[in-house]
Amino acid sequence: MSAAQTVQAFWGIVRRDLTVSMRHRSDLFNPVIFFLIVVTLFPLGVSPAPDVLKALAPGVLWVVALLATLLSSDGIFHADFEDGSLEQLLLSPQPLYLMVLAKVLSHWFITGLPLTLIAPMLGLMLQLPAAGMVPLMLSLLAGTGTLSFVGAIGAALTVGLRRGGLLLSLIVIPLYTPVLIFGASAVQSAIEGFSIAGQLAVLGAFFVFAITFAPFAIAGALRISVNG
Repeated sequence: MSAAQTVQAFWGIVRRDLTVSMRHRSDLFNPVIFFLIVVTLFPLGVSPAPDVLKALAPGVLWVVALLATLLSSDGIFHADFEDGSLEQLLLSPQPLYLMVLAKVLSHWFITGLPLTLIAPMLGLMLQLPAAGMVPLMLSLLAGTGTLSFVGAIGAALTVGLRRGGLLLSLIVIPLYTPVLIFGASAVQSAIEGFSIAGQLAVLGAFFVFAITFAPFAIAGALRISVNG
């Protein structure tokens, strides 16, 4: 199998998943709508006081982004499992590592990127200071990629289960926690005038670790779920 064919297959999967998501608009908009609704309701349920919202904004935005990513993780492989294309993917002569990487990249384009882009607007709603806007986007840019990889591991392990959503949550939320801690800390540190280089370096390390090793775990989990 030539490198050109492998690259073509990689981007073919990305284009296919993006096209399917555009045809099923709920897959595309559900995480964003969830993000918008929860952040909008938060001031009503806690307090509309600017000082309160300013203090809680970094954590709230990061927690809701994490939950929105989790909400969409269950569908990464589910549709392919239902129509049989996942088995074909496992039998493909293409490297499964790269095919899985393409699936996760598609999920990030559909979920992580839109959440990153709309986060500053919702930050304004929560009185997030201007100093926290760029760090919020940078932390989400790196963090949501890691969340997509971790969510894909859980999705691969539960893809053969009819009601695997709860199990998926139990598997991935503990693994999400370090990303949440450093992501929210980066925004809070920027607001307080401190350097965020350390937090961003850790988030970058998480992402590099995830993109290097998570596809192997996902591929193994898919083989177990589909063939086991």
